[in-house]
Amino acid sequence: MGKKTARAINKAVLAWGKGYLKDVERSLTRSADMQREVFSQLMKGGRECLFGKERDFDNIHSLSDFQKRVKLSKYDDIAPYITRIRQGEKYVLWNQDVRWFAKSSGTSSDKSKYIPITKDSLYGTHFKGMKTMLMNYVHLNPDSRVFSSYALTLGGSVAPDVLSDKDALHTLLQGKVFDGDLSAVMLRNSPRVVEFLRTPSRKTALVADFATKVGLICKESTRKNVSNFSGVPSWNLVLMNKILEYTGKSNLLEVWPNMELFMHGGISFEPYKEIYRKLIPSDNMHYLENYNASEGYFAFQDTLEGGNGMLMTVNNGIFYEFIPFGKLDAALEGDNSCAVPLEGVQTGIDYAIVISTVGGLWRYMPEDLVRFTSVNPYRLLVTGRTKMYINAFGEELMINNAERAIASAASKTGIEITDYTAAPQFMSVQGCHVWAIEFNDPLHNPESPEFQPQAVEDFAELLDTEIQKVNSDYEAKRSPGSTMQRLKILPLAPGTFYRWMESRGKTGGQNKVPRLWKDLKYIDQLKQMANIK
Repeated sequence: MGKKTARAINKAVLAWGKGYLKDVERSLTRSADMQREVFSQLMKGGRECLFGKERDFDNIHSLSDFQKRVKLSKYDDIAPYITRIRQGEKYVLWNQDVRWFAKSSGTSSDKSKYIPITKDSLYGTHFKGMKTMLMNYVHLNPDSRVFSSYALTLGGSVAPDVLSDKDALHTLLQGKVFDGDLSAVMLRNSPRVVEFLRTPSRKTALVADFATKVGLICKESTRKNVSNFSGVPSWNLVLMNKILEYTGKSNLLEVWPNMELFMHGGISFEPYKEIYRKLIPSDNMHYLENYNASEGYFAFQDTLEGGNGMLMTVNNGIFYEFIPFGKLDAALEGDNSCAVPLEGVQTGIDYAIVISTVGGLWRYMPEDLVRFTSVNPYRLLVTGRTKMYINAFGEELMINNAERAIASAASKTGIEITDYTAAPQFMSVQGCHVWAIEFNDPLHNPESPEFQPQAVEDFAELLDTEIQKVNSDYEAKRSPGSTMQRLKILPLAPGTFYRWMESRGKTGGQNKVPRLWKDLKYIDQLKQMANIK
């Protein structure tokens, strides 16, 4: 299909989706007004559900009223309500029936979190966010072929929702209520017209076993004209390497010459940037970040060049509050003055994000940390998790510090790193961090005959230096006579992290490698996986 035809298709699609572009335009200057409209929408729907009636939403007339009547919540706080929904009770957290749950691992006391997906949240939040991002991309890139070629989807899977206490009502509903990865929930509910522009088939995309799914995608999708793909960088990297292995090609442009777009999210793209550039050696390739979680679609990269943060989505059924990380404990103890609406944020501060949504989450904390790069318009970066940091020795290493440092070290040495995790090691006098790193070159691969332990030591020295550059607390704790020694590296052969995640039943979908952890549990598991004593 020629450029002229692609432009004509884009023009028609943009005319149909002009409302999405209008939302983007309004959000650049009227975010606060749009958030107030969302707040009113939430109060109206909340009055008609059990949660809102219990908290007398009829008498909420301001944000202050709302904060007084609704406490900050984490998953454990709302789990009893979600259980009631899963057992068949209606209109518990929102004034709509719930037939879908986005299942994700998390830091709750339960093995999995079950986030209710209502009609409003599915279409007005998740689908709307993705459509807005695509419309904006094509608006910025009128020669794009994303609407005249195939999108490659590496989805998760869904299954009938099963509770341990199978009462009669639940048995009646079984098979009608489903849970699974958000990507799979969206696949199961995507419009039929989308199927004409997506590969692989829906049946293949929803296969539960990750390895089987990847094999089927290789057979089905390498024959299609694929121009774009989306998802978590780590799992897509596994897929893309399998594609090259299956086809015998040296890069992805030899498989899909019109490849132009990767919409990524879930984890930082920084450690993977150079790897993808080698996989797709094209100046016309675009990498757009989006902030889409099971709980909602929060932000997306609205410029082609990137580097200035993601634009907040302020008109898709989510009302935001933000708590400075340093005031989080006070906020959890009931100090409502710590939580500010969008119009109250400042740049350069790490905030815990708080959301109230048309999915029935009320003052809910996804446990993400964000930092605004701009407040006119509101653009942000995801800087970490409220629990994903290491502060064993007063070093306060946040995930964004770790990502920046390891990306810089890899760039300076030209070394490809496919995965990593880090944790503190306590010793009698001083401690240190241990980094398990999967290297993609023979000098750092302990199973390669070319392996050089000194090369690993040199990289450890560089990485330690790079962390000190981005984290002054770490730098102070690494000063002579202080609390920390130089970090240690556990080098791992390619494929180790994949086998480890597979052994834990956490391949594909929304599963992510825990980058920073409080103890050596995961390091020890990886050692065992690699037969290292």
